[in-house]
Amino acid sequence: MTTMTTGPGTARVASHYRLADAVRMEWLKLRTIRTPRWIGLVLVASIIGTGIAVLSYYPGHWAHLSAAGKAQFDPTNTGFTGMAIGQLAIAVAGVLVITSEYSSGSIRSTLAAIPSRPLLLAAKATTFGLAALVVGELTCLAAFGIGQYVVLRAPAAHVSFADPTALRAVLMMGAYVALIGLLGLGIGAVVRHTAGSIALVVGVVFVVPMVLQAFPASVKDSVGQYLPMLIAENSISTVKPIAYSLSPWTGLLMLCLYAAVALTAGGWLLARRDA
Repeated sequence: MTTMTTGPGTARVASHYRLADAVRMEWLKLRTIRTPRWIGLVLVASIIGTGIAVLSYYPGHWAHLSAAGKAQFDPTNTGFTGMAIGQLAIAVAGVLVITSEYSSGSIRSTLAAIPSRPLLLAAKATTFGLAALVVGELTCLAAFGIGQYVVLRAPAAHVSFADPTALRAVLMMGAYVALIGLLGLGIGAVVRHTAGSIALVVGVVFVVPMVLQAFPASVKDSVGQYLPMLIAENSISTVKPIAYSLSPWTGLLMLCLYAAVALTAGGWLLARRDA
């Protein structure tokens, strides 16, 4: 029976490892690898930096906007323009959580320590998902605070944390970061190759919405409302409702479903294929 030493004079049967043990191992790996930290910096810089750049236009040009433009301006939604880049960064991070082990061959050592493959994927999803959620929420709160309290000045319209609808949008965007990361992790578990996984993520998140623009408005509106990036842009980050889009809570549930399906498929295939 395979054993691993866990401390001086102690040993634990590998097959008896629990989720908490596996999470501790995955957390150690996540903390000691440089790539997630660099990707985290890209995520933070893209969301906050792009938000500042876009919102800084409005104070000086507010008087020149039309009445319709002023009425349609959603300061919360506009402040999250940088999520278009940030979501790619976190999705790639999710992919690398598992595909990097396949490319380096370290997946064999990992599976020797934790033979239960569904448990291993659950540990990776728990560790990475919680880390992405914390980073996402803090980043979105910072982007909103800087954008609304520092960048947007009178006469431009702006909102505050006291607005429950705006606060809901901010918190949901933080959750969106984690869910897109988990979607990337699930796709990585399915494909197992870094380049192929990233290509599939880019296709799902970016390419499909662009291809959809070539279709008639009826198709574009009915299908587009269910796509991850358009859910973020038109549903969960908005304060002012947008036509032909899901409600914020329905959009969030749809994103949870995407992540759950990808992780379930990844776990099923992980348990049935060789390392």
